[in-house]
Amino acid sequence: MPPTINAIIHKSSLNLRCVVPDAADPALEASVSWVHSSDLDDPTPFLDPGQLLLTDGTQFPVSHSTDSQYSEYVQRLVNHGISGLGFATQVIHGVLPRGLEDACRKQGLPLLEVPDRTPFIAIIRFVADWLAREQHARSEWSLQAQRAIARAALRPDGLRSILAELERQLHGWVALFDAAGNHILMPNNRPVPSALMPGVTEAVTKALDQGSRSVLQLMVDGEQVTLQTLGRRHYLRGVLVLGAIEPLDPARTDIINSVIALASLALEQTRTLDTARRHLRAGVFEQLLAGSLDVAERTARQVWGRLPAEPLVVTVAHQPGQGQNLLEALELLSDDHRGAVFYAQRDQNVVVLAGSALQDKVAGLLEKYGATAGASGKTTFASLAQGLREGERSLQRALELSRPLVVFDQISEGGMLGLLRRDEAGSVAQRLIDPLAKHDETEQTQLLPTVIAWLENNCVWDKTARQLGVHRHTLRNRIDAAGTVLGLNLDSLRDRLELFAAVEFLEKR
Repeated sequence: MPPTINAIIHKSSLNLRCVVPDAADPALEASVSWVHSSDLDDPTPFLDPGQLLLTDGTQFPVSHSTDSQYSEYVQRLVNHGISGLGFATQVIHGVLPRGLEDACRKQGLPLLEVPDRTPFIAIIRFVADWLAREQHARSEWSLQAQRAIARAALRPDGLRSILAELERQLHGWVALFDAAGNHILMPNNRPVPSALMPGVTEAVTKALDQGSRSVLQLMVDGEQVTLQTLGRRHYLRGVLVLGAIEPLDPARTDIINSVIALASLALEQTRTLDTARRHLRAGVFEQLLAGSLDVAERTARQVWGRLPAEPLVVTVAHQPGQGQNLLEALELLSDDHRGAVFYAQRDQNVVVLAGSALQDKVAGLLEKYGATAGASGKTTFASLAQGLREGERSLQRALELSRPLVVFDQISEGGMLGLLRRDEAGSVAQRLIDPLAKHDETEQTQLLPTVIAWLENNCVWDKTARQLGVHRHTLRNRIDAAGTVLGLNLDSLRDRLELFAAVEFLEKR
C-alpha cells in the first residue's frame, strides 16, 4: 500500500512537524499516492487526488496575505482530494502563517511544517522509494501466488484446489455455480454468508440467462461481490463469485484472471466428454424406440446406474434460446436421482423419461429454463413409440396455446372430441363451459351468449355482429376473451370444434 501521512511524518531524517491535526486524528492515515511541489495560487489542475502538496509559500505575500486567501487556497485543495499540505518555513516565511494553520484546522487538511534543512526532493524520494518497494513486493507476491495456483492445478481435484488457493491468497470467500445456477459445495472452503446467498443466487441466474461472457461488480446486502462467467458465449459452464476481498489492484486482478483461465480450461476439457455422453444418450433412446431394451438397459446400468422404472411419462420439450443450460440442469437432475430420470436430444427437441413421482421436478425444471413441453400419459418401454407420439402431440398443443406444459390426458380425456361417444360427455361439456358462465356472472360480460351466437352463425363475423347489434371488432374482442378464459385457441379449427361440441351437448341436455 502507499505510505500514509503518518509514515512520512515519522521518517526521522525528514524532520517534519505535524501542525494539523492532532497526532491521533484518523486523517493522518490517508494514503499518499505521490508528492508534488508547486507555488501556484491554484495548483489543482496539475495534481491528482491523494497527492501530498509541498510549497514554500511564494504565492502568499509575507506582508499582506489575508485570512480569506488562505481559506480559499485550502478549500481548493480539499475539494480536489489532496491528502495533505507541506509548508516550508525559513525560506519565504520565517514561521507558518497563522491564517494558513487556522484554515487547515477548520477544513480538516493535514498541515506539515518542512524546515529549511529538509529539501523537497528528500520527501519525494522517500515516497518514490516506498512505492517502488511496494510495487516490488506486490510483484513478488503475485509471482508466488501464481506458482501456488499452478501447483494446485496439478492436484487430482484441480479445480477445487485452485479455488481454495484463490481464497487463501485473497483472504476472502469464493463460490462456484454450475451452468444450471446451482451452488457447487467445496469441502474446506469458506462458506458464502447466508445473508448474501439469495442475492448472489439471483445475480448468478441473471448472468447465466444472458448467455454471454461478463464481469459484474455489485453490492449485495452491503458487501461488494464480483461475478465472472465461465465458458463461451451461449455455452456458459458456470459462474465464479468472489466476496469479502480487498479492492482489486493489478496484482490481485492478475491472480483472478489466471484462475478464471484455468477454471475455464478445466470446464472446457469436460465439454468433449459431455458431447460424447449426450450422443450416447441419443443412441440409447433410439435403441429403446427400436425395442432393444436389453442392450439399452446394459448400457444405462454401466453409465448411469439404471433406466427409469415403469410406468413412464414421456415429456417432449422444445429447447429455449439457452438450451445448453437446460441440458446441464437435466444432467444434474439425472445424476441426483441416479438414473430415475433419463433425457436425450432428438432432432430439435429434448425427450425426458421419468416416473410420475418425479414428473413435477421435470416440469418445474423445464419451466425454469423457459422450455415449452408436452407430456404423455403413463406408458411402458414396450409402448415407448406411442408415448413419444403423445408427448409430441402435447408439445404441439402447448405451442399452439402458448402454455409451458400440456399433458396428453387433457387432450384425449378432457377434450370434447375425445368424448363424443361417451355417456359422460354432457358433464364434461358443462365443465368446459362453466368458466365462461362464471366470468359473465362476476364481470358482467356477455361472453357465453356471444360464443353461442357466433357458433350458430358458423363463425361468420359480420352476420353474428349484426345479429348481436355490435361492431365487428367488438365481436372479435369478445371471442378472443372467451378463448383466453377457456384456454382455447379459437383461431384453430380443432378448438372451434371443441367449443362447438361442448355447446351442442349443453343445448341437448
